[in-house]
Amino acid sequence: MRSEKLSFSVLVIPEDATNDHYILKPIVSSILGAVGKPNARVRVLTDPAAQGVEQVLDVAFLHTVIDRYPMVNLFLLCVDRDAKTGRDESVAHHQEAVQDRLPPSSAFIGACAHQELEVWCLAGMADLPKAWSWVEVRAERDPKERYYLPYAAQRGLLDGPGDGREALGREAAQRYKSIRNRCPEVVELEATIGSLS
Repeated sequence: MRSEKLSFSVLVIPEDATNDHYILKPIVSSILGAVGKPNARVRVLTDPAAQGVEQVLDVAFLHTVIDRYPMVNLFLLCVDRDAKTGRDESVAHHQEAVQDRLPPSSAFIGACAHQELEVWCLAGMADLPKAWSWVEVRAERDPKERYYLPYAAQRGLLDGPGDGREALGREAAQRYKSIRNRCPEVVELEATIGSLS
């Protein structure tokens, strides 16, 4: 008989799946492995495809997603903070606003990457330039442009899928402990997901 853990299904709702899925799918899979669900099925929402943070933070859009995927055990809304004051609170509000729409076997969690998902990717790298301060990487308003793209270029990956996100997302997920050590919001997300078990 197959383990119940094998049937756990996660749908990640990004603000833009075009590049975000390369980072989110492997890292969310690592989070699930850390909470005892290594065989969970992780998908990133592409239908309906979100067109920016305003759309995924629209309750009607989230209701549409929940209604379309009633067999999902965990809906995970994951957006960039983008140095926006109140973004965390907005995500928390939307998490509460959809609770009454969820099927009995489903949960909905919202999370903000600080400041962008690319920071989670960089957090898993073992060979970041020594001149970089991790505090500065975390505080940078535009870490994708300032740090991620130069790093991907240095690694010769900009011509790869997602400007290197496919390769670097997988690599980061293999060093999940480093992501946990550098990104407190990932630790919080892991704890929240773990509390669902």
